[in-house]
Formats: sequence, C-alpha cells, structure tokens
Amino acid sequence: MSKSFLNIGVVAGATLASRCLGLVRDALVTAVFGLEALASAFYTAFTLPNLFRRLLGEGALTAALVPTLQQEIRAAQREAAFLLVNRVASWLLVITGSIVAGGMLVLAFVPRWLAGGAGWTGVGPALERWLVAADLAVILFPYLVCICLAAVFSAALQTLNRFLEPALSPVWLNLAMIGCLGGAAYGGWAASPGGRMHWLCGGTLLGGLLQLVVPAWALRREGWRPRFGLGVDDGLRQILRLMAPTVFGSAIHLINISVSRLVGLSLNDSAVAILNLATRLMELPIGVFTLAVSTVVFPLIARHAAAGEWDAFAASYRKGMRLILVINLPAAAGLALLAEPIVRVLFQRGEFGPADTAAMRPVLAIFAAGLPFLAFTTLVLRAFYAEKDTATPVRAAALSFIVNLGLSLILMGRWGTLGLAVASNVALAVQAVHLQLILARRRPGLAFHHLRRDLGKILLATAAMAGMVRATYLGWQQLAPAGRAADAAGLVLTIGCAAGFYALLLWVLRLEGREELAAMGQRFRERIGGAP
Repeated sequence: MSKSFLNIGVVAGATLASRCLGLVRDALVTAVFGLEALASAFYTAFTLPNLFRRLLGEGALTAALVPTLQQEIRAAQREAAFLLVNRVASWLLVITGSIVAGGMLVLAFVPRWLAGGAGWTGVGPALERWLVAADLAVILFPYLVCICLAAVFSAALQTLNRFLEPALSPVWLNLAMIGCLGGAAYGGWAASPGGRMHWLCGGTLLGGLLQLVVPAWALRREGWRPRFGLGVDDGLRQILRLMAPTVFGSAIHLINISVSRLVGLSLNDSAVAILNLATRLMELPIGVFTLAVSTVVFPLIARHAAAGEWDAFAASYRKGMRLILVINLPAAAGLALLAEPIVRVLFQRGEFGPADTAAMRPVLAIFAAGLPFLAFTTLVLRAFYAEKDTATPVRAAALSFIVNLGLSLILMGRWGTLGLAVASNVALAVQAVHLQLILARRRPGLAFHHLRRDLGKILLATAAMAGMVRATYLGWQQLAPAGRAADAAGLVLTIGCAAGFYALLLWVLRLEGREELAAMGQRFRERIGGAP
C-alpha cells in the first residue's frame, strides 16, 4: 500500500490545487454577480453539461471502462487496451455530438415557444430566471463533448497508474474561467453584467478544451495513437453491458439534481447560488482527499476483483475507508463550526455582502453534516463497480431520488433553501446505509463492523478536536479586531492547531495504519533531505 499512499498524495496535492482555484473562481463569480438571478441562472445552466458528463463520462463510463481495461492489459498488454480506448472515444464523440446539437436546438427555441404559447412571457421573475438559464445553457452545452472525451483518456491513464494528469484536469477549467471573467470584470473587456457572463461562458468552453487536450497528450506519450473507428468487439460490448444500468442510475441522479436546481430557481434569486457555493465548500475535503483515495483504490480493488483475490480486495477497501473517515469526520465538524468566518473570508466582497453571508452560513452548516455520508458513498460505489455490479447503485440512486424529491417538496415551503439542504442530506444518508448493508451481506469482509473500533477512536478524537476549535476561535475573536484579515488569521490558527491536536490524539489512540503513514512520511523527509 506504500505506493498507493504515494499516489494518493499525488492526486490529493493536484486536487487541492484545483479545489483552491475553484474557490478563487467562485469568489470571483460572487464578487462580480453576487447572489443575484444571473449567478443562479449560470449555475443552473452549467448543471446540464456537468450532469451529462457524469451520465456519459466520469460516472458510468469510468466505472465500466477501468475494470475492462484492466482485463485487456492483463490478457493482451497495451495494444488491445488502446484499441478499446479509440473505439469508446469514437462512439462517445458521435453520441455526445448528437446530444449537444439536439440539446442546443431544444434549449434555444422550446422554452420561449412554450412560454409564449402559454401566454407566460413577462409574468414573473421565476420564468425570467428559467429563460436566462436556458440561453446560457445553449452556450455551455458544447462543454459536454470535451469533458466526456477527457473522461475516457483520464480513465485510461488511471489504469496505467498515471494519476497526476487526470487530477489536474479541473485546474485548466478553473484557470480559464478565472482569466476570462477577471479580464471581463477588471480588465475592461466587458462593461455590462451580460457581457461579463458571456466571457465567463467562453472561459468555461476554453477550459473544457484544455481538459481534453492535456490527458490526450499524456496518453499519447504512453504509446496511444488516436484512431476513429466505430467497430464493435467483446470489450466494447462488455462496457455497454456494464454501463447500461449505471447510465440509468446516473440519469436518475441527473434528474434529481436538475429538479433540485429548478426548484431552487423557482424559490428565489439566490437559492441555486447558495446551494452551489455550499456544495463547493463541502467538495473541498471530498475533492482533496476522498476522491484521491477512491481514484487510487479503485484500480487496485478492480485488479483484486479481476484476479479473485477477495481477502486483498477487502483489506484495500478497509484501508481506503479508514482514510476517508479519518479526514471527513473532523472536516465536517470544523466546517459546521467555522461556517460563518469561512464564508466571510472567501466570498464577502464586491456584490456579496453581510446579508448573503448570514443567509449562506446555516446552509453550509447543514451541508457539512452530510459530508461523511457523501464521502462514504464515494468509495462504496467503487466497490460495486470493481465487481462489475452496476445494477445495485441504480436502485440506490432511485431510492435517494425519491427521498430527496419528496422531502424537498415538503420542506421547501417551510424552510426554503434550508429545507432543500436537509432533504439532500437525508437522501445521502439513506443511499449510503442502503449500499453498505448490501455490500456487507455480499462480502462479509467489507462489513462496517470491521471498522467499528477505528470509528470509535476517530469519533472520540473528532469530538475533542471540535471542542478545541470552538474554544480557540472564540478566544481569537476576543483578542483580535474585527475584519477579513483577522478572520483569515483566526482560521489559519484554529485549523492549524486543530489539525495538530487531532493527529496527536489519533496517534495516542493507536489508530490502525499509523505506522505505515509514519514510514511514508519518513521516506518523504529522507528524499527531501537527500538521505539514502
């Protein structure tokens, strides 16, 4: 597992850079547009290509492609695997190109035709937000083609144990969006909000192109050569069989998220923007560590599953899950306790004012409570995919959709945006518990009781750390003057002290795996210092 820990570090470092740039991007968007309707319309419009990416690219396709490529590499080395990559990419280009062309036509004409035919034009702000979102979605939809093809090349690189280029993919998107919006807002490229929004959309398309080119170039250096071909072989048929139920499950998730965004867009001007920003902050620990662990563990457990090595499969899964819990339980506690200063430091500037901070703080605290369930589900799903079981996640997604939609409709009337956040959390918890119970019934070595002792130690350390976080930040507030700089310094001090205290507690409690982590750290220090 030492090599896996090194790969996790590589992915986590690259993902940390991309998530930090993502926060810079969102801070820039909020500074330029605030939480007004235009920002909510953009986030809703970008939801469509992003969710189709999960439908056809990173979710279903990666889950089916990685185990199949592992089999091809074991049986016939890289040539057969590269041939399969070309066939998958060719078919995906045709499918996504058709979807983009049809989607752009529908979004360009149908919403206004329906609104005009029903006599709705100019009736209310909700309809105006929907129409603006449809117009922006027309511009953004071609992003789908680039990101889905990029997912194919990234999956192939992961199979070859190259994790850096796939992990850096969001960096190019964030840099392009920051550059274009920053130039439009502060470089004088556009004076009106609409013009600045168009520059932001252009940066999104440029970023998607970079996300495609970089992994393709890295894969070419591994020996792959692009060839267009629509042939069908056993490998492609296996991928289609594995994808079919997963695509259906992802479609349920797509509908789930889309309905939530549309419900939020109907609720008020700021709901979608608030939910998006809270999700983005929650994704920081998810993206930096959870996805890093899952990305590295997935090919490993897929290899064990292909070889029938179920004891090794269970051991690797438990180590991955332990690492995920170690990070995400304290991250959830810290995010909930420090929600207000975090929002104030990151977003309160320009068009984003104190009232927006007050509105976002409770939503972020609620989302933080769902972080461990989201992190848990991320790895549990990989275990099913490694066994080529894509039907069970579909049923879990359907259950999550029903819970989320039902609770959203019930709670939004009373609690507004908070109700949507609560509904999302409950749906995540139901999905996580459902998947884990089925997994444990099938493979007793993956049952959660194997981690019960570790979980108890992690919870104890997290509770103690939470108390320290609250005491440290309250003490800082009494000593430091009010202001963004003081908030930032207080967050750095509090998080730094809490992380050290938490690590010390885990060491004292003798959490399993600490010796391996310490050995890896020692080897890293020796390399930095030039020791043999």
